[in-house]
Amino acid sequence: MRSLLIALAATVALSLPARADEVTVAVTAIVEHPALDAVRDGVKEALAAAGYKEGENLKFLYESAQGNPATAAQIARQFAGEAPSVIVPISTPSAQAVVSSTRDIPVVFTAVSDPLGAQLIKDMDKPGGNVTGLSDLSPVAEHVALIKEILPNVKSIGYLYNSGEANSVSLLAVLKTEAEKAGLTIVESAATKSAEVQGAARALVGRADVIYIPTDNTIISALEGAVAVAEEAKLPLFTADTDSVSRGAVAALGFNYHDVGMQTGDIVVRVLKGENPGDIAVKVAAGTDLVINKGAATKMGVTFPESVLGRATRVIE
Repeated sequence: MRSLLIALAATVALSLPARADEVTVAVTAIVEHPALDAVRDGVKEALAAAGYKEGENLKFLYESAQGNPATAAQIARQFAGEAPSVIVPISTPSAQAVVSSTRDIPVVFTAVSDPLGAQLIKDMDKPGGNVTGLSDLSPVAEHVALIKEILPNVKSIGYLYNSGEANSVSLLAVLKTEAEKAGLTIVESAATKSAEVQGAARALVGRADVIYIPTDNTIISALEGAVAVAEEAKLPLFTADTDSVSRGAVAALGFNYHDVGMQTGDIVVRVLKGENPGDIAVKVAAGTDLVINKGAATKMGVTFPESVLGRATRVIE
């Protein structure tokens, strides 16, 4: 009799609906690397600060596509089928997959440089439909100026990117415009998957004075391969991703991606509290950090001027 009651109780417990006040936030990223992981953690922290906490009133789901666009599409369809309260895709490929998978579930994208070019929205101020989010459009003009400040004699910049990532293609167009203003030429080298990154970096040796890596998830996920080439060739390597500096880049001027996640989380909270995503203007992330790596600079034959050392927000020895 006792075992029957236990079994009955278990059956009843399994059939109970989710708590009425529980919300589900489903997060997905194209790949795992420090910047995107920091965005995810920042979103969760912002939710907690607003009173949405795991184990209490929040179910927080996370899936990585491990760099595979087909997997990103599969995750997007899975999340759409589960109908969470909000879906938060991190990065352009994940955002494109999610936006293509649902017209009803609120979507708050983040870490997308060019949401218009990626065709996620048609208007930054009035995105419409079920989509809004946060852009991390890189301050490319400032990147070019920083490279010239550190290396005044630079003539060419090697652009290492995934030609299949819309974000990186958009940034290339911006970089070409800014480089022309500064009297510099751009040398392109593309890698469409992480296994090709080292070879694509090697293709820039002897053709460019520096390597510049945008916020490209394919390249950054395999950054160490590019760094090894840069060190061997004494070819200074700069990135737009501040988290990559501790992994061997000379310097980066960019966002603190935990802060980007927090700013994204604030938008998610607005949606959870009832605002229509399509009525929330897409924002551009605020704040830039200058991070430099003295050890990497020495390996690549770079000496930082005092003007850069003086305004660096973080120095890695």
